[in-house]
Amino acid sequence: MVLIADSGSTKTDWLLLEGETVMAQSQTIGLNPVFLAPEQILENLRPLFPQWQSAVQSVYFYGAGCIPAKIEGMCRVLSQVFTEANVEVASDLLGAARAACGRERGIACILGTGSNSCLYDGNAILSNVSPLGFILGDEGSGAVLGRLLVADYLKHQMPEVLREDFAARYKIVPSEVIERVYRQSAPNRYLANFARFIAYHLDNEYIQNLVDTQFMLFFTRNVMQYEGCRELPVSFVGSVAYYLKDNLMRVASGLGFTVGNIIQSPIEGLRRFHAANSR
Repeated sequence: MVLIADSGSTKTDWLLLEGETVMAQSQTIGLNPVFLAPEQILENLRPLFPQWQSAVQSVYFYGAGCIPAKIEGMCRVLSQVFTEANVEVASDLLGAARAACGRERGIACILGTGSNSCLYDGNAILSNVSPLGFILGDEGSGAVLGRLLVADYLKHQMPEVLREDFAARYKIVPSEVIERVYRQSAPNRYLANFARFIAYHLDNEYIQNLVDTQFMLFFTRNVMQYEGCRELPVSFVGSVAYYLKDNLMRVASGLGFTVGNIIQSPIEGLRRFHAANSR
């Protein structure tokens, strides 16, 4: 049996395969080793597929926070539960690349709460432009789109008809925003929640310009840094890419890029990738 995990900071999707057959699926909290101690991760793993834990032969865990310094520790924790398995831990970016590109060479991107990108050779990441987070980078992400919306609302830069709807939906005040962004944890997730406002006003010129500008910045500050970028398909994973695909494809085409796959969640693509390897 093969166990696949796609883990973000909020949730982890789990898929158990026997050959190409899905035996079980589950979801736990996000198991980000940067934020959770090994004991906390272990506590969430122990109840997972108890009847099959000893039958799992391979574990592929793709996760946010799985930086080189955390991979060995994450492998140890997974091995305590799946005692007979060979464990491979890798970044969520590699998971996105394998899910969106499969075995094909290309540029793989994440556009969700945050944003990221890489040059991918069909199995591994060749190069990566640092995303830098929602303050210095993360162009096109939900966190940055939400940050811009909130700032424009509070500084009266948003068109009045949108300001009225924004106020009715969120009822925020400057002091609350400052507290959540500057003093509490996970400000990126807090800000990304406001990006949902875009879906209610996709026909508005202000919204269209905001989205298109951010997608243009994502391409120019990230994708364009990869050698041969316009000769390779550019594929995407993430809710922002998925729900705003019309804008994304229009901006990509205008800049001379070819868009490959756009998928909302990596887990189905990862199922196909690893099922193909088991044949």
